[in-house]
Amino acid sequence: MVFRSEHLEIDRHDVGALDSGASELDTWFREQAAGAEARRVARTFVWVESQRPDQVRGYYTLTGHRLVRSALPASVGHGSPAEIPAVLLARLALDVSLQGTGMGGVLLADALMRIVTATRTVAARFVVVDDRDEVVAAFYEHYGFRRIPDSMRLVQKVSDIASAMPSP
Repeated sequence: MVFRSEHLEIDRHDVGALDSGASELDTWFREQAAGAEARRVARTFVWVESQRPDQVRGYYTLTGHRLVRSALPASVGHGSPAEIPAVLLARLALDVSLQGTGMGGVLLADALMRIVTATRTVAARFVVVDDRDEVVAAFYEHYGFRRIPDSMRLVQKVSDIASAMPSP
């Protein structure tokens, strides 16, 4: 199977077919993603198979964000301004049929590559993820994200992500 990500088009993509096993992610995708797009508060990208471009197999949502340096450990916030521009990876969901195959990491890499590309135009120092449980946190930690103590938040520097990726 060959997958590609593309910008959500609500009249073209079948948003009802996705079952990630996380009802809050599926419900948000079906009921709120289009509205967030229309209000320009979030961008959602869907993952589709080349042979079935209308069937959504995963998605992620990105939005602008900011971190407050004083809320970060010194080792993370060192050298940053008081308010640090960031990109929030607000949601990432993969159909249950693909979970456990390594494709979650591929979908995450797609999102991170898109973020790195965007930060060549609009600056951001960190990618931020708010986890919902220990399993999700462990997934992001496996890919280099660091937990912020006493929170459900993980971060990774965009520069670290960029240096780990192949050159364009």
